[in-house]
Amino acid sequence: MSSAPADRAPRPAVFFDRDGVLNKDIGFLFESHKLVWIDGAREAVKAVNDMGYFAFVVTNQSGVARGLYEEAQVRRLHDWMADELGRVGAHIDAFEYCPFHPEGIVERYRQVSHRRKPSPGMINDLLERFPVDLERSFLVGDQQRDLEAARAAGLKGYLFSGSNLELFLKPLLQRG
Repeated sequence: MSSAPADRAPRPAVFFDRDGVLNKDIGFLFESHKLVWIDGAREAVKAVNDMGYFAFVVTNQSGVARGLYEEAQVRRLHDWMADELGRVGAHIDAFEYCPFHPEGIVERYRQVSHRRKPSPGMINDLLERFPVDLERSFLVGDQQRDLEAARAAGLKGYLFSGSNLELFLKPLLQRG
């Protein structure tokens, strides 16, 4: 049995929910000037990077289905977040979002989706694209549906309800 090339060697990953974990959850956030980082969030992402883990964001964005903003605005916000993280030497390897909701008012987004948490679709899509060491990986979320998605994908999940993400995350990284 041949081993994977060095650049495809499995690495652990941290899957972050966005609103309520990386930034304050103000409800339907899509404008960068309204984003307030959770204390220690940028430092937590940098710690993940420094440990050699993948850093992923998996976020439900039903505001698209609800007609409150468009996918382009979600991508723009994620690009801005990536730039802000870059200022502290941190990066996200991939941002995944689900714009669908079964009760959306925008018809093309009004549907049940395997990518919408608590379903594990966003996580599974990342697992197909990246060589993730599932055993050493985990998700950090602020809602039960985040933990359900993690469990359904075979990941450990941790509920973040504190005030500083770096302090919460560092002991979890040490376990890996």
